[in-house]
Amino acid sequence: MSKPVVAIPADIREIEGNVWQATPNQYVRAAVKGADVTVFLVPALDIDNDFDGILDRVDGLLVSGSRTNVHPSLYGKEATAAEGPYDMARDATSLPLIKRALERGIPLLAICRGIQELNVVLGGTLANEIQEQPGVWDHRKPDTPVLDVAYGIRQKVTVKEGSCLAAVLGAGEVQVNSLHRQAISELAPRLALEAVAEDGTIEAVSVIGAKAFAVGVQWHPEYWVGSDQPSNKLFAAFGEAVRDYAAAKQGASAPATEADVLAFGSVKSA
Repeated sequence: MSKPVVAIPADIREIEGNVWQATPNQYVRAAVKGADVTVFLVPALDIDNDFDGILDRVDGLLVSGSRTNVHPSLYGKEATAAEGPYDMARDATSLPLIKRALERGIPLLAICRGIQELNVVLGGTLANEIQEQPGVWDHRKPDTPVLDVAYGIRQKVTVKEGSCLAAVLGAGEVQVNSLHRQAISELAPRLALEAVAEDGTIEAVSVIGAKAFAVGVQWHPEYWVGSDQPSNKLFAAFGEAVRDYAAAKQGASAPATEADVLAFGSVKSA
């Protein structure tokens, strides 16, 4: 039987003068290995993406992190070069996909930039250069070319008791990594707080009243999905939700059996 399919919105990257549609391999690998799904990359286009056509063909949406930030104009702020870099094609792709996935009840896992996009879609705002705010820890990526060190698990977050995330990871303290300089400022009305860092930074959210799994995390579980238990559990829960959605969709579109036809005929004749 075919595996369910998860879409990942791509980023725009310029490499040696060519424009690429790209996403870090760690997200693809984590989805394939940790969630046990097939992955499709959705091109980042300013216009012409058929969002419902894309979502018709998939069973989940994984919104990745990126070195770019959501454009401030999308949450009512003035854009400056210091808050960049930006990727407007990514914004124009992932934000509508998130909105429609939530409306349709398609499972969603949003990571780093993804949790920020989720907050903006639902009416929240973002804070930039949070390490410059009084009392806020430096959450930025460590300055090292060694990725295992850069993505090292070095931060404690507290998962709220009774939350969606607590059902997956358990309530209380969880050790995670941290590689961001932007974070949620005003939490969107439809988002529930799931986990916070020791300095109060919002580290995880869920969508209130969501029709399916809809969780965002500020850290990077995709990097350690093969060796870190909390990272693995999160992707496994996402994968389970995706399979449930795929099974329900397949059941709804299954062709009528002979028994169904006979039953329908008896109802008509009655």
